[in-house]
Amino acid sequence: MIDTKLKKVAEFLWKNNLTIATAESCTGGLLASRFTDIAGSSSYINESHVTYANSAKHKYLNVDNEIFEKYGAVSYECAHAMAEGLKKLSNCDIAVCTTGIAGPGGESKEKHIGLIFVSVMYKEKITVKKYRLTPLFPRKFMKFMFTQKAIATVYDVIKDSI
Repeated sequence: MIDTKLKKVAEFLWKNNLTIATAESCTGGLLASRFTDIAGSSSYINESHVTYANSAKHKYLNVDNEIFEKYGAVSYECAHAMAEGLKKLSNCDIAVCTTGIAGPGGESKEKHIGLIFVSVMYKEKITVKKYRLTPLFPRKFMKFMFTQKAIATVYDVIKDSI
């Protein structure tokens, strides 16, 4: 079953001849996959990148290594920089990025399993949202829920234009 918000985002992109691109860390390409579940997605999906490692975030999205050192990959600052870099790399209309901790493992005292930052760049404005999900979800379901949050964030950014 296709999520209602996902359908609305896809329809908005299609009707307005806009493109979307993704750069995913913790969702590992699942967000782009969900967009391709909708027939006709080739008209609005520009490109997708799995930038799981910090080195990939730096190489492809130009995330400054200082961000990793100062704030970590799972941070507002990293998500913001990812959106900026993806927009420049892909020249898409909407850039959406994910960075988080799906678990098990990878958490710290400050950053727990279930933490995700979603960034969306649209009309030269970057929106970054922080979500905390229960750490009890199994990894595969956590990744799915992360994509739900990413889709909801895109929807929230564009809803006044729909």
